[in-house]
Amino acid sequence: MPQVFALMLAGAGLYAGYKWVSRLLAEAEEGARKREADLREAVARRGRDAPKDLGTLERDPQTGVYRPRTKSF
Repeated sequence: MPQVFALMLAGAGLYAGYKWVSRLLAEAEEGARKREADLREAVARRGRDAPKDLGTLERDPQTGVYRPRTKSF
């Protein structure tokens, strides 16, 4: 009889653990979906503001930074 009690106790523990893990995974999935929606919204918003065309870039040898080519007239 004690084996049945131990088996019932182990089953209840496994069930509680299963419910806990499934709740954690559901919360993580919900958070990921929310972050994905926020990211999609940010990308869509950024699409309206097209980046400015700087033309040809050339590397500044002193700083190593690329800057727009200066027009010499």
